[in-house]
Amino acid sequence: MGPAHLLHPAMHFDHPRDVLMADNISKDEKRAILASWASDIYAIESMPAWRCYPGTERIVAYDEVLAALKALDGDDQSMSFR
Repeated sequence: MGPAHLLHPAMHFDHPRDVLMADNISKDEKRAILASWASDIYAIESMPAWRCYPGTERIVAYDEVLAALKALDGDDQSMSFR
């Protein structure tokens, strides 16, 4: 996977767990993608606890993005997604 996954993550990932499961990108790249997904810039104005990454149709809870970041760092052994 080239740098496009960093520039256009929505073309490659529909959910934070997809980022975690990608075996062809580094941990730092995964962290960068997840951190950008967590950004307030992608918050839905009327529902700030939800994120909609440009290019995806799926809405993801901010908590799911944080859970993925914690799992990436090994802080959460029992990560669960809705």
